Amino acid sequence: MRIAMNGVTGRMGYRQHLVRSILALREQGGLDLGDGTVLWPEPVLVGRREYALKALADQHGIEHWSTSLDAVLEDPAVDIYFDAQVTSAREDAIKKAIEAGKHIYTEKPTATGLDGALELARLADAKGIKHGVVQDKLFLPGLLKLKRLIDGGFFGRILSIRGEFGYWVFEGDWQSAQRPSWNYRAEDGGGIVVDMFPHWEYVLHELFGRVKSVQALTATHIPQRWDEQGKPYAATADDAAYGIFELENGAIAQINSSWTVRVNRDELVEFQVDGTEGSAVAGLRNCRAQHRSSTPKPVWNPDIPATEVFRDQWQEVPDNDEFDNGFKAQWELFLKHVYADAPYHWDLLAGARGVQLAELGLKSSAEGRRFDVPEISL
Repeated sequence: MRIAMNGVTGRMGYRQHLVRSILALREQGGLDLGDGTVLWPEPVLVGRREYALKALADQHGIEHWSTSLDAVLEDPAVDIYFDAQVTSAREDAIKKAIEAGKHIYTEKPTATGLDGALELARLADAKGIKHGVVQDKLFLPGLLKLKRLIDGGFFGRILSIRGEFGYWVFEGDWQSAQRPSWNYRAEDGGGIVVDMFPHWEYVLHELFGRVKSVQALTATHIPQRWDEQGKPYAATADDAAYGIFELENGAIAQINSSWTVRVNRDELVEFQVDGTEGSAVAGLRNCRAQHRSSTPKPVWNPDIPATEVFRDQWQEVPDNDEFDNGFKAQWELFLKHVYADAPYHWDLLAGARGVQLAELGLKSSAEGRRFDVPEISL
């Protein structure tokens, strides 16, 4: 099977999707469908920079690459189109792939606005193709452990979720930035809300319940940055967002997202979940829990030093499983969906919900008020 992979010269497309997913599947001998059939993924690299595509192809022994998306989509041997381009280029490319009858797998956000995201879902359904959207954080070991606690009834009634995400992204003047400069230009589709709110939508939706309302405040804390050529530019996109999400089951989620924060936590993202029967803190890989029966009874007294080490009062949730790379795990599920009709629900409609939440989050910040998040459908 051939998979057209557009945008794999970028950081995420290359490391997570090409190397750690598709090439990793090839290294393990293909994907076993469980009925004696083994799928052998054959990537076709697509992009604008010929020299970069050729270098990647030579480095990894990939036979097929092209700077012409149209030519690749005309190839009947190509079954799947994958998109990891900048957001502003994604919608038109996916439309072309849908028209060509290719199955769609894409990074998020799927479009620059809700109308466009819903149109992609409608077009794909009308064409009868299968489609999926990357929702990688659901497959992180820390969140898989958290889901195990939820499914086991550990929390009782969940009251609140507090999330902290982010790190300091260097401005690019005296140290190079860890993220591409377009991320900080609104005119190029940048901004932390359009990047991260789609993640928070599916994490909250899948683990805790549908988001019912959103109230957000965004900021561009650093108004000037330096690009990949060392030239200063105006940072026009939000680099921090502070969101409050009301869930349909009554729980309240507060999530801070920032590229202007220095990390004083165990992992780059952490979620604390508090319930009537217990609490837990989950990160990328680890998860710690504290049950009601072992919750200490601190007393506020600012006049004496703290005598308790609060972090030591939590119990580590064991692995009890082997965790593969989250991107690769979801690729495997999507490929089984395409070739063996296995169940799969992280589709373009699910992707549209993320676009909707980002759109409403930006509107909330701009107008200074809370917005309901209506259910969407085709």
